[in-house]
Amino acid sequence: MTENKIQKLTPLAETKFLSLYDIEYKNKKQDTRHWTVASRKDYKALSDQYLNGAAEKTDAAIIAAFHEDTHKIVCIKQFRVPLNDYVYELPAGLIDAGEDFEAAARRELKEETGLTLLDINYEKSKKRVYASAGMTDESAAMIFCTCSGTLSKDYLEDDEDIEVMLLSKNEVKKLLNDDVKMDMRAFITLQAFTELGEKLFK
Repeated sequence: MTENKIQKLTPLAETKFLSLYDIEYKNKKQDTRHWTVASRKDYKALSDQYLNGAAEKTDAAIIAAFHEDTHKIVCIKQFRVPLNDYVYELPAGLIDAGEDFEAAARRELKEETGLTLLDINYEKSKKRVYASAGMTDESAAMIFCTCSGTLSKDYLEDDEDIEVMLLSKNEVKKLLNDDVKMDMRAFITLQAFTELGEKLFK
């Protein structure tokens, strides 16, 4: 990006995990416009990033994990309040202060599934991707890795309503043909798994 089009940032609502901002910016004709943005970042962090050139922080880690013991992909089914329903996803979570995305991936995989992360494929992983750039600046590291161990719900937080499953290629194909709600990143990764199998992760 060669120029900073954002001129002003105004908080509309601020909560612990998510805030809403009005952004004043210049369009390509230099007309002033406004855009509403949801962000994981607090006002200071986002203002420093937009107006002062501070480095962007990756918000979350999304984990595409291949279970070495069973040769299956790790998938979760989680209740999501905005949908008032369960949705198929990959294990994921916010990156805590002081963590890098690798540490967050190890922690979140253990918390949500009970599994232990073994190796990250850094060539296939990406430090920062965006899922809905028209609505939010939320970014996530997309991590391809291997894992091992036994599934467990012992590490889940009270507000996490998660069912963990290990799926073979045939089981994934069946799931993709079912009329279920699915996260877009999980959909793309599961599609790739049906074609590439464990090569997707190694």
